[in-house]
Amino acid sequence: MTNKLEVSNQTQLKKELPDIRPGDTVRVSQKIKEGDKERVQDFEGLVIARKHGKEIGATITVRREISGTGVERIFPLHSPTIEKIEISKRGKVRRAKLYYLRKTKGKRARLKKEKSAKVITEEKPEAQVAK
Repeated sequence: MTNKLEVSNQTQLKKELPDIRPGDTVRVSQKIKEGDKERVQDFEGLVIARKHGKEIGATITVRREISGTGVERIFPLHSPTIEKIEISKRGKVRRAKLYYLRKTKGKRARLKKEKSAKVITEEKPEAQVAK
């Protein structure tokens, strides 16, 4: 039995979210209001954690190095201020939370690239090839 709170939460959920996993390099576009003006600010970095699954309070933690200083931002996935999320790279990881990257520097902070899946094309039937 669903209650009124669950029904109202279902209307707030975003439908077209990409499959974001730890190890992905993402670009998050967020609307920022400055006085009367509104602009879009991008933040690109590595996803080190995803929390709260697919519910309304789901968040991702994105980490980036800016002039030698590590900066982390937590983005609520279903927030109306998040305009879009683009995945630029996929990293091969064995952990759900990549908090160990906070201590690493240089080459140790890099992740292996995930091999992309091969697309299987349909073969033509022999009757059409023989013509």
